[in-house]
This record gives sequence, structure tokens and C-alpha cells, in this order.
Amino acid sequence: MFPFITEEHRMIEAAARDFARNSIAPIAAEHDETGEFPIQTIREMGQLGFMGIEVPEEYGGAGMDTMAYVLAMVEICKADASHGTIMSVNNSLYAHGLLKFGTEDQRQKYLVPVATGQKIGAYSLTEPMSGSDAGTMKSRAVLNPEGTGYVINGRKSWVTSAPYADFIILFTMTQPEKKHKGVTAFIIETDQPGFARGKKEPKLGIRASATSEIIFDNYFCPVENRVGAEGDGFKIAMTVLDAGRIGIAAQALGIAEAALEASVAYAKEREAFGQKIGEFQQIQAKLADMKCRVDASRLLIYQAALAKMAAKDGGGRYSMEASEAKLFASETAMWVTTQAIQIHGGMGYSKEMPLERYFRDAKITEIYEGTSEIQRMVIARALTGLR
Repeated sequence: MFPFITEEHRMIEAAARDFARNSIAPIAAEHDETGEFPIQTIREMGQLGFMGIEVPEEYGGAGMDTMAYVLAMVEICKADASHGTIMSVNNSLYAHGLLKFGTEDQRQKYLVPVATGQKIGAYSLTEPMSGSDAGTMKSRAVLNPEGTGYVINGRKSWVTSAPYADFIILFTMTQPEKKHKGVTAFIIETDQPGFARGKKEPKLGIRASATSEIIFDNYFCPVENRVGAEGDGFKIAMTVLDAGRIGIAAQALGIAEAALEASVAYAKEREAFGQKIGEFQQIQAKLADMKCRVDASRLLIYQAALAKMAAKDGGGRYSMEASEAKLFASETAMWVTTQAIQIHGGMGYSKEMPLERYFRDAKITEIYEGTSEIQRMVIARALTGLR
């Protein structure tokens, strides 16, 4: 049906499905309840190649393409979106950033251990008072008089995987008077003096994906750990977010697929007024609309994945395709999980079933890596050429 999906793609999809069902699904509810970071299964995912799917084998990755990444992400997220979040940050935001903008030395030192799952990577752009408007960030990196490194001070917030991250790609101001053109990217080693982890966020969903603030107090970052040139940070951050949005779209699709499959099964089993509830027209209408939105999301994600693969071969940016996929899939996940709870009635509202977890996990896909409002802005600007 999809000629661009090869047998090799289906093999990694099947491997992800088997691992998700056998290793992740049995522990998902417990980790959601406790908020415990699933470090053991994350390490196993690294050994299987899921933490660096698009990373070339020479850097410890699986050496596959974006389509393989998308297919694997969907299967992992059908079992647990928290695992998918950690996988997405590692692949899309951290590994992709170093592959595209890092030096050879940076890749050898900071990419190989993350792609293999031995270490955890993270990405830090947001601050307490600076989200989508990156030009207002308050953190600072000042080059020392010797020119050997930068002294970093400030506080960043909502950093996914920060409580366990070994390395973080940090975006901070080096020339604040230039606003977003004064942002620079750095690789941070979290075991160095001057780095501290702040409070862990008590989140609505993806609770096993640890998120916290990070604090810099005269942290020294060697100049060789700068990614790109001074002032390139905003360009790097936005380019990397294009890739990240495809990962979040795939995550949203996985959540929506899980909710749809659960709803179909329940509609065929549950009886009311002497018949299966799946025989009622209102339930049939819900299931039909859920299916259409899920399949439409899948096509937009495939389109974005193909656009990213073409960009790698000289096809330019794929911002609009990534934003379309992220916008539609995330809103689909929220809508489908809402309908799924309605179909399940009281059981959908109970923690005895995973529907309420799907519902809580779905909401974040409309927020992080660019809200739905930001995605609409990206799409509209691409269409009109206006700012």
C-alpha cells in the first residue's frame, strides 16, 4: 500500500512492537503511577537500536531513516508515551542536532554513548519566562578573557530527561542585545561543577518521562563544546525542532491508535439494552470518525518523514510538513482519547484501564515542541510568505 515502506522498515516496526508489548506494556501503568524513570527499559531500547535509529552505525546508531524512526515510535508509544518521549528527545532533538551541526570530535564523544543507550541526552531551550519567544531568554554564556570557554549562568525549565541526562544541548544568550540572533548552542556535561538539577515537575501525563529545571551557577563550558558559531543557536534550535515535531506527531499517532484499538475491542464486547454497543449508530459514528482521523494523521506523518528524507538529500527545509503532521496528529490524539473514554463510559474514567492514561498523555502533544498555535503560525507563514 505504501511503496516507500520497505521490508527493512517493517522489520524494525515489528521489533519495536514486540519489545513494546513484552517489555514496556507490563510496566507502563506502574511507572505512570510512581513517576519512576524507566532506566532499565531505556537501556534495552538503546541496545536494540531504538535510541539512535537515524544515527549512522559509525556513531553507534542503527543507520536507518526517518520512516523507520516514525514506525518504531508509533509502536513504542502505543504501549507507553513516556518511553516514546525519552526516545524522541534522544533521536530527534539530541542526536539529530549533533549529526547536523556537531563536529566530528563532538559526535565521537557525545553522540556515540547516547545513540547506544549507555547515556541519556536532553535538549534545553525553554526558560521560566521564555517559551516560544526564545529571544527573551535570561540565561547567559560569557566568553572568558582567555577565549578558552564560556561561563554560564541562569535557569532553564521543562527539560525532558534532565533528572537523568548525562549530556544536554543547551541554548543560551551570548549576545542578548541581538535577541534571537544572539542565541548560541552548547553541549553540557551534567557531572561538572556549577550544574544543578532543580525540582522535578509533577506532570499530568507522560509521568515516567522525568522533567525538571536545570540551574547554572558559574558553569564553565569549554569553547570546543560550542555547537556551531556564536549566534547560530536559534537557527539550530528551530531546525532541530522540525525533526522533533515529526517524532511528537508519531507519538500522538501511537496514543491515538492505542485508544482506537481499545475502543473497537470494547464496542464488540460490551452489551447494553440487549446488544453489543458497537451496533449503536452513535458508537459506530464515533469509531468511524476516530479511524478517519488516525489514518489522516498517519499520511501527514509519512509526508513529513519523506520530506525530511528528501531534505537530507538536498531538498531543503520541511518545516511546514512537520508542523502539519504535529498539529493534526496531536489534536487527533486529544480528540480520539476523549471519544475513547466516552465509549468506555465509567470504565474509561477508571485507572483500571489505560484509557485515562492515554487521555492524559495525549494533551502534552498539543503543547511541547511548539503549541498548536505555533504550528498554525508556521503553516500560515509558509503559505503566505508573510511574517
